Amino acid sequence: QSMNKLIFATHNSNKVKEVRELLSDSFEILGLDDIGFSEDIIEDKHTITENSISKAEFFKIKTGYDCFADDTGLEVDALNGQPGVFSKRFAGPNASSDDNINKLLEMLENNTNRAARFKTVISLSKNGEIITFEGVCEGNIAHERMGSLGFGYDPVFIPKDRNISFGQMSLGQKNLIAHRAKAINKLVDYLTNLY
Repeated sequence: QSMNKLIFATHNSNKVKEVRELLSDSFEILGLDDIGFSEDIIEDKHTITENSISKAEFFKIKTGYDCFADDTGLEVDALNGQPGVFSKRFAGPNASSDDNINKLLEMLENNTNRAARFKTVISLSKNGEIITFEGVCEGNIAHERMGSLGFGYDPVFIPKDRNISFGQMSLGQKNLIAHRAKAINKLVDYLTNLY
């Protein structure tokens, strides 16, 4: 029996590697680059969950394979949940992580409420239905960058009960508590219990 193929709808090879390690026993995980899919993914929904679901549905139709997609956002309480679904393009359509961090720190200047959370929603399209898995990591926004590891907002996000940012943690340390890891673990539990 050949391995069950599952497409992870992302061009991010680090994400693919992470999931492949967790599921290598029961699934062959292929990223979009592995199947030669180069079209851009349109992300035009209003919530992280809707974006995640629409990506999974889109790739199921495009490739015919069962697939899953993730969408992640940073929700800051003092900004009414911004940047949320716009986290990647917070400072504009082609914004760099630096631009986004600068805008965030400026908007929070002199604000004592630094509470925030990272949220990842993974949507799995399998056998004609969609199932979602959510992972959340609560924390606070630092007053300045701390460390240069990770990506995106990691240098200014300090997880709850820690005194260092994601930008100061190894991937291993981060994955023990991080949002995407939590969502992926739920996905993995679900998939491994199917067989």
